[in-house]
Amino acid sequence: MRASQRARGEDVDLVDALLSADERRRSSGVRFDELRSEQKALGKQIPKATGDEKAALLQKAAELSAAVKAADAEQDEAAAEAQRLLLQIGNLVHPDVPRGGEDDFVVLETVGTPRDFAAEGFEPKDHLELGQALGAIDVERGAKVSGSRFYYLTGVGALLELALVNAAIAQATAAGFTPMLTPALVKPRAMEGTGFLGQAAQDVYHLEKDDFYLVGTSEVPLAAYHMDEIIEADKLPLRYAGFSPCFRREAGTYGKDTRGIFRVHQFDKVEMFSYIAPEDAEAEHARLLEWEKQWLTSLELPFQVIDTATGDLGASASRKFDCEAWIPTQGKYRELTSTSNCDEFQARRLSVRMREGKNVRPLATLNGTLCAVPRTIVAILENHQQADGSVRVPEVLRPYLGGRELLEPVGK
Repeated sequence: MRASQRARGEDVDLVDALLSADERRRSSGVRFDELRSEQKALGKQIPKATGDEKAALLQKAAELSAAVKAADAEQDEAAAEAQRLLLQIGNLVHPDVPRGGEDDFVVLETVGTPRDFAAEGFEPKDHLELGQALGAIDVERGAKVSGSRFYYLTGVGALLELALVNAAIAQATAAGFTPMLTPALVKPRAMEGTGFLGQAAQDVYHLEKDDFYLVGTSEVPLAAYHMDEIIEADKLPLRYAGFSPCFRREAGTYGKDTRGIFRVHQFDKVEMFSYIAPEDAEAEHARLLEWEKQWLTSLELPFQVIDTATGDLGASASRKFDCEAWIPTQGKYRELTSTSNCDEFQARRLSVRMREGKNVRPLATLNGTLCAVPRTIVAILENHQQADGSVRVPEVLRPYLGGRELLEPVGK
């Protein structure tokens, strides 16, 4: 656990503080049991005693009662401290994860080849210029109404989102996922149990008056869906595809990706989520990645798959693979989807267990983004643009756009 914290760039001393608190919890528990046993034995002597002996026993009983209450309080305090510290420690990092920070990822695979726009004789436009010409994106009115990093999808932009969501849900359903429309507001335990109130807390919107949190991903309500439940082993794996609005404060990203709709405060997303036996989690992680690759390939986007480094993992992930699509006007690959293996981390915190015969134990949870809508629109507009400003529609989306093959600038 110390090595994992060190690899994440997190506080290693938390581990020792946790061990100390847990030892105090154990020792105070033993002390409480000893005092309670003595108290019960004394309680049996008092009715039989008389005179001075009874008075002495009653005095001792009063002292024991105070000591029992103190030991009980110390046990509760130590247990609360241990739990508080435990919630601050991230999942154990998988031994194969690359060590380092955000830029220390390892490229596992590259799929497709970026277009050579120079060879085609024109300079590519960025997604915002294209989206405005198509009558698809309006960031000016989004800022007027809600502030920076908000936007409207209009006309074919709105239709493109609906097409993406329907196509993504269709792929997930065909793969055996149960479609889900999930709550966007959750209680603190759901957010804390999934690991989003630790290092990621700065990006979470909190409604203090009602003590609700706005989710940054449907992973949260999907992970909490079976909270405090025991699932029969023969029902596993359970796979859900959640569609929800997502809200992120994007704290600490001032001046980063401010143009257009690549990094925004509110967006819609289709998220895959799996409950599975822990021994099958790594294989499921590979399957989630394959489904993401299948989706991006169907959109005819060039992309690369990376093994995310330890310092860039979320608190709940032991390992995370990202699929990064090529963005022509940025001249680099940018994250479009990711999939994380959370092992038993979330299940333990949310008390989701599996039963095999008489044996009950925590299961594993995994998540994988299938379609984060705004970033996918960015990639589609830029990669499939034509010299005249129109955008070719990938075949997989055409049935959901009335058979339309091109998105054309307004007025053409």
